[in-house]
Amino acid sequence: MNTTILGLDKNKTEELASELNILLANFQVHYQNLRGLHWNIKGNNFFELHVKFEELYTDAQEKVDLIAERVLTLQGQPIHTFEDYIKTASVTVAKNVTNDVEAVKVIVSSLSALITIERALLNLSDEANDEGTNSMMSDFISQQEKTIWMMNAWLG
Repeated sequence: MNTTILGLDKNKTEELASELNILLANFQVHYQNLRGLHWNIKGNNFFELHVKFEELYTDAQEKVDLIAERVLTLQGQPIHTFEDYIKTASVTVAKNVTNDVEAVKVIVSSLSALITIERALLNLSDEANDEGTNSMMSDFISQQEKTIWMMNAWLG
């Protein structure tokens, strides 16, 4: 078996790095959506949601960095252009959303899409014995599931 410096199967780590780049692209779109929601939210829930959206985009920004660094750890190259993000991502771009309910629905939808990608990565990393990626995906999923629950509770 051809292994990496980490002792993992080289072919499997290449596949993982590729899939992590898909997650990275989707997270970048999600992050930018959150920035736009933070900037453009209006209405009676402005103060509450403005702060919450900042909390969420700060968390997303940290996750973007973790994902890119994991790609590098697996000896891959993280994608890093908006062109690549838009071409690769499946998370919908949210443009000019100002309504509170619509904004929260955008977040729930985006997080659901991210979790789907992360679960696939969780399975791949398990098959590759890649505990680093596996642990990161597990942490992301549990945090995002809680956020979805909270956002859905807010929606009523």
